[in-house]
Amino acid sequence: MSLLTLAIDVGGSSIKAIAFREDGTAATSRVQIPTPCPATPATMITLLLELIQSQGDYDRLAIGFPSVVENGVTRGAINLHPDWDGFPLMQVLQDKLGKPLRIANDADVQGYGAIAGQGVELAITLGTGFGSSLFLDGKLLPNLEIGQHIWRDHHTYEDLLGQAALDRVGVQIWQSRIMEAIASLFKLFNYDKIYLGGGNARLIDLNLLQILPNNLSNKVAIVSNDLGLIGGLALWRTQY
Repeated sequence: MSLLTLAIDVGGSSIKAIAFREDGTAATSRVQIPTPCPATPATMITLLLELIQSQGDYDRLAIGFPSVVENGVTRGAINLHPDWDGFPLMQVLQDKLGKPLRIANDADVQGYGAIAGQGVELAITLGTGFGSSLFLDGKLLPNLEIGQHIWRDHHTYEDLLGQAALDRVGVQIWQSRIMEAIASLFKLFNYDKIYLGGGNARLIDLNLLQILPNNLSNKVAIVSNDLGLIGGLALWRTQY
């Protein structure tokens, strides 16, 4: 009998859920609800439990969460609420649900869903914030927070490429910054492939990729935001 994995992708603006069979086919319809504001742990736990209960039967859970996650404890989550810093999310949910559970950074989960498992692969999520995950031959190098790294003029990647920046400067300038970031990150990581996902990846003009230096366009892939859910199944296939 195929195990059912309930995958949940927690974002700064929405929370998505779907159950997958082991062969990757969907066992339920995809559900999306708004992220509450303020997104405190108490409010989010209540909402997550209601969402999980509404999905029916499942065997195990996989959750992508927008923070560093160390041994099931969240650190940061700057786009949610300060109280998430040091919150034992895995233990709290396991105590309430009694089901096998894996939790990882949301960009790590999306990366697991995107990578080919060969060479240096970098996954970026463009949404409320700027998420990142780095893999070497399919193995995750954990706790990478490129978004919080100073990029230019004392501003971080997230400062210049997150949703607030997009709203402030408009799509055209934001797209040009994305092209600069692709080139800058190549100099830093010498990646074989970079995957651009998240809700705002759909705004990237593919024609702009052709002007990237050093044939970088061949190393860039725009991927579906649903990989943040599909990667939850991959999370159970790896030694995370």
